[in-house]
Formats: sequence, structure tokens, C-alpha cells
Amino acid sequence: MGALNRFEQRLEHLVTGAFARAFRSAVQPMEIAAALQREVDNSAQILSRDRRLAPNYFEIDLSPTDFDRLATYGETLSRELASMLHEHAEAQHYLFAGAVQLNFSRSDELTTGRFRVRSRASAAVTPAAGPSPTPAGVNRAPIFLEINGVRHPLGPPGVVIGRGTNADLRIDDPGISRRHLEFRVEPGPQGPVVNVRDLGSTNGTLVDGRRVQEASLTDGSQVQIGATRIVVRAPQASARPPESPGPGQSANEPSPPWQLSQRKPAPPPASGHPSHGEPPQRPWGR
Repeated sequence: MGALNRFEQRLEHLVTGAFARAFRSAVQPMEIAAALQREVDNSAQILSRDRRLAPNYFEIDLSPTDFDRLATYGETLSRELASMLHEHAEAQHYLFAGAVQLNFSRSDELTTGRFRVRSRASAAVTPAAGPSPTPAGVNRAPIFLEINGVRHPLGPPGVVIGRGTNADLRIDDPGISRRHLEFRVEPGPQGPVVNVRDLGSTNGTLVDGRRVQEASLTDGSQVQIGATRIVVRAPQASARPPESPGPGQSANEPSPPWQLSQRKPAPPPASGHPSHGEPPQRPWGR
């Protein structure tokens, strides 16, 4: 018996009285469950011959009518949908980058009976043992790494990122090696210089879409490892006015690292559906 059929049977035991009436809205739980299962199938990334990485963070946009009717039962519905996704992933040999999260939100763009599903892989990030930096300390850091919407200060001499416990910054992503890459921070004449070096990882390292072994980084550089995107930020350097050309230096020469204009942050990866702004403000997820 498939995960969808088991989901439907469990739901039948839960649907009584007002709960049943709520599910007479145009959007049915089985429709949402089937859409989530398709999203996982369509977005799974091949890691190896018998391993595929599936998205674990899902945003479900509902019309105002459907959202209001189902909101009362959001926790129960989220729990059952997450259970269904775990069963489907086990049957298809999928791996999740982290805990399954489902967030439902109201969208005035949608009419009754229509809904939208978006997904992305969102791995848990754990700093090395030691005192965690305060939010004020992170904001004052001249350079930081932005991972899954969270900032991590980057200072000299650098940081090793990987899936293993001996990494300075641990990312629980099955597509990342135990010691995947190293960010190096070194002093330079115009300020700190940042480089990234792949440490012989299995799946490699991409910088701005190009596979590299080693590369120099600028403000806004995007480093992709596994299903995780790391964005390098240097807000103070990007705000620094360009210096006048020195003697013998052409005004057309490229600026040194960290003097380039700050790039706009890329939207979070969405599988199969366009992104529509910030994460939902009224989550039901667990």
C-alpha cells in the first residue's frame, strides 16, 4: 500500500464532525498530499547510484477561503502530511537534508480551490563547540557567510565546512562531504581577501555556477555544496567608496576583492514553482 493510501486511511479516522465539514472546502487534503509527493519526486537530486536528496522545506499557499477553513486543523494536517512524506521517501530511497517542515500561508492571489506548493532543501547548520556569537557581534562582523538565511561570522584564518563532527561549521546535508571545503581569510593591501578551496569532496564545489578547486571570492559570491547555497557577504567593504587610481594605475583596472558593488541576494531555491517573497508569516508547520 502506498504512502498516499495510508495517509488517506489515517485521515479518515481523524475526520469527524466539524473536521469533516472543514474538508469540504474546494482544496482537499489528498490533493495537497499528492502535490507534495510530486514535488518531492520532481525535485529529488541524484547523489549517488542509490541515494537521492529530496527537499525538506515546503510552503503551501492557499486561497483565503481554504486557508480559513483548514487553519484550525493545521497542526494535525501538517503532522499527517509530514508522516506521509517520510513514508514516501523511505520507499523511494530519498534522503532529507533536515527535518521536514510544512508552512501553510494565505495568498490573496489564489481563488478558492487553487493552491501552490514550493520546496527547497534546508539543512541544519551547527557551529563548532564554543561560545556562540551574539546577534550584535554577527552584525558587526566585516565578513560573514549566509547559510539558509542565518549569518555566520567569517574571520581569519578561516573556517572548514563539512558534514563531519570535526568541521568548524557542520551542515547536515547528505550531499556534503565530512570535510568539504575551506574558506580562507588573509590580509590584503585593500582589506581582507577571501578564498575558497575544495578539500577533495565527493560532489565538488560550485562558485557562481562554475565547478572549481580553488577560487577568490567577492561580496555576493555564491558557493554551492550539495543542496546548500552559501552566500559571502561583506557589507562594510561593499559600502566603501572606490579609491582614486594611484600613480601608474589605470581607472579601468578591476577593483580588488571586497571593493565590488554588493550583489542582490539570490532568492531561495524553489523547486517547480516561482518564489513569492518572504516565508509565510502564519506557519502551521511543526
